[in-house]
Amino acid sequence: MDFDFKEIATVGMVLFAVIDIVGTIPIVVDLRTKHGHIESEKASIVAALIMIVFLLAGEGLLKLIGIDIHSFAVAGSFVVFFLALEMILGIRIYRDEETSTASIVPIAFPLIAGAGTMTTLLSLKAQYATENIVVAIILNIIVVYGVLKSSAKIEKMLGKNGLGVIRKAFGVVLLAIAVKLFAGNVKGLFM
Repeated sequence: MDFDFKEIATVGMVLFAVIDIVGTIPIVVDLRTKHGHIESEKASIVAALIMIVFLLAGEGLLKLIGIDIHSFAVAGSFVVFFLALEMILGIRIYRDEETSTASIVPIAFPLIAGAGTMTTLLSLKAQYATENIVVAIILNIIVVYGVLKSSAKIEKMLGKNGLGVIRKAFGVVLLAIAVKLFAGNVKGLFM
């Protein structure tokens, strides 16, 4: 195992931007109002398991259906691109269905470990070492847990405008990451 702190930091920032736990605080607060208590521990552990299993088995699953990692990474760059547009422009491209429970669905999946996160994980796997990605996932889940536990306090502290600014800033970072993922993998499609 060769841990690279620069890779862990890069992957960690990418996942932090994609998961966008700070940007989902208004959603979490709304879910707490609708459903009562949210089990932060359960949501965090389930999300971590989903992400790690997909990171380790996702590529095998893709090979089984005949898709190479570069194709998936390019497709993933489009998903990340549209997620970034949602964050920057404040529009909603992807819509979820309403659910009656809140800890696993929709918090663990799809808010934390959703389609954008899964796509990003496999896209990152094309460029970074798996052990560094796993460490970055665990670090992000610790942050996610902390944010879920203290979402009401964070919302009061930042206010609606503060959350909006953070969401847009991470949207721009995510847009740059989408461009980098596309540029880094598009050549692999033609080789």
